[in-house]
Amino acid sequence: MPQSNNPERDNQKFSLRGINHLALVCKDMQRTVDFYSGVLGMPLIKTLDLPSGMGQHFFFDIGNGDSLAFFWFPGAPEAQQGVSSPDTETFFNPKAELTTAHASMNHVAFDVEPEQMEEYRERLVEAGVRVTPIINHDNSPSQVSMEWTDATFVRSMYFFDPDGILLEFAAWTTVFDESDVSHTPAVAADAARYLEQQRAGKQAVGASGD
Repeated sequence: MPQSNNPERDNQKFSLRGINHLALVCKDMQRTVDFYSGVLGMPLIKTLDLPSGMGQHFFFDIGNGDSLAFFWFPGAPEAQQGVSSPDTETFFNPKAELTTAHASMNHVAFDVEPEQMEEYRERLVEAGVRVTPIINHDNSPSQVSMEWTDATFVRSMYFFDPDGILLEFAAWTTVFDESDVSHTPAVAADAARYLEQQRAGKQAVGASGD
């Protein structure tokens, strides 16, 4: 489903056609192939052994002419959950922590049909993948609902790959218009104000006994 129904909001500088590929880093390429091709069904379409023992570079077809790529570097540092990606354990807690470092790729969302979400979640569970409930994002104060309503703009469920990369199956359920862009972009100096709002919110929840 298109994200906008107004041609005047199209990119006027570059005729971009979507994502050519995203390039991530894995610890074990065979394990990565087993997950992305074996569990998620993505065809492996190109493989490279990099020159001079630098490692490997593999590409998976994710549909719509787009690709997901992985590097394997033999000397790469270990992953830092909670820094380069959300922590796999705290994410599944009721008070999930989504924050990651500047310049990190927080998660990758794959586009699916809204009506396929329940079936796809069952498939992931059957494959042994730990996955969140289906979350319906809307413009309510909490911005989430367990029910799919007319206010829902995207349906989501989240899970991790073997390296702790956060993945999402996401389904648009509406077409955006100018009213959906209504917030002033934050600047670095706004961080203190936002953090104070977070602290106040946590204190209020604690005081209520939740």
